[in-house]
Amino acid sequence: MDAFGVDTSLRDVGFVNKYMIDINEQNFEISLTTNFMVSSHTFSANDKMLQFNVQAIHEKENVAEIIIPLDLFDGEFTILLDGEEISAGINKTSRSSVISIVFDGKGEYTLDITATNYLGTEVMEHGGGCLIATATFGSETAQQVQQLRELRDNTVLQTESGVIFMAGFNQFYYSFSPVIADYERENHIFKESVNLILTPLLSSLTLLQYVDIDSEHEMLGYGIGVILLNIGMYFVAPAFLIVTIRKRV
Repeated sequence: MDAFGVDTSLRDVGFVNKYMIDINEQNFEISLTTNFMVSSHTFSANDKMLQFNVQAIHEKENVAEIIIPLDLFDGEFTILLDGEEISAGINKTSRSSVISIVFDGKGEYTLDITATNYLGTEVMEHGGGCLIATATFGSETAQQVQQLRELRDNTVLQTESGVIFMAGFNQFYYSFSPVIADYERENHIFKESVNLILTPLLSSLTLLQYVDIDSEHEMLGYGIGVILLNIGMYFVAPAFLIVTIRKRV
């Protein structure tokens, strides 16, 4: 075992990468030590997410150790490999968090890192991930997930009524979404079923991106309109179809 609890017999570490993250005129150094290649990295201040694109070269025991300053990220960490959460060993020094991960399989992967504390401030709940959509479409960077995030941040949360709605919605959504997301990863048929169910909803939500919402009344009006449209698609139309079929039978 090394100082951070990683079994050194697992790895033949040969790559040490250092990256500078510049945020609000502050510089943070990220250190990444691996036994595989790192092709690129990005940092999204909007999503508060550090992302690495990697090329794993081992069938077994691809190992990485990431050192992140506490002033950048702190609190509880979430590590995603191609959109799926993986376990990680996390140790903290007085200045940094040391994240140790091990995964199997050759190929190209995307490694995402987020935390509950960013630049010394607790991350607001409404900035949380779209768990079901991420599990359905495979990654937080998928186009559909980004669409939902942009709609939330750039449209809904720009009005007081939207903020109130998201606060109530998040309480409801996060009470069941982790269970559904986990089951999607375990059952491919269930995942495809959720995909089919989400597609009409995503299509209806795109309507909000093509209208100008400049007031609370407009937000409420368009929001209620989208809700009624989805009630029609998911409940009224199927009920009408069932009744029609029964009458003919």
